[in-house]
Amino acid sequence: MTIQACLFDLDGVIVDTAKYHYIAWKELANELGFDFTETDNERLKGVSRMASLDILLEIGGLTFDDEKKQQLATRKNDRYVEYITRMQADEVLPGAKDFLTELRAAGIQTALGSASKNAPTILERVGLTPYFDAIIDGNSTSKAKPDPEVFLKGAEALGVKPANCVVFEDAEAGVEAALAGGMKCVGIGSPLVLAKANLVVDGLHQMNVALLRKSFSQTT
Repeated sequence: MTIQACLFDLDGVIVDTAKYHYIAWKELANELGFDFTETDNERLKGVSRMASLDILLEIGGLTFDDEKKQQLATRKNDRYVEYITRMQADEVLPGAKDFLTELRAAGIQTALGSASKNAPTILERVGLTPYFDAIIDGNSTSKAKPDPEVFLKGAEALGVKPANCVVFEDAEAGVEAALAGGMKCVGIGSPLVLAKANLVVDGLHQMNVALLRKSFSQTT
């Protein structure tokens, strides 16, 4: 394949905002009268906001009507947004900015493919907006990963065929979305969790254009 574009998930690949989700959920749980641990939080990974709230309420043994649940979900999200609007450039994960810079120098386009509706805010706060040719977020998609919609829209925005794209993902559902879209995928994290990815590394600090081309130039 000829690599013409790289598409990136945001959380866990470019930045780590998971800690802010956890803090916001924990504060909500404490307000409702129960604790929410990091172990509990593992159940929320890759889960939508409302489904996450249902899990949280299950843990607390609480039941509310839909209107109240919407209020609680909004309260959690407002608090999360407060945290991310204070993010700084030093919260970019190791190697991310260097790799993005190298890709652009090599003429390889870049796009962000994230379910987060707050992705543009986060990129702006950490100073990475200029490093992406296209940003596809939760405001422009309707289907969650493992549906490939977000990555297919990214490829379309760049004018690149899916077969010429490599996706960088840290979640199993994201890897499945990339493959379902006809793209290659680099997993960021555990080889056990991301076994379906074509290549798995610890983080973008281990990536460079030479490795990218070596890994995928002979694949079909």
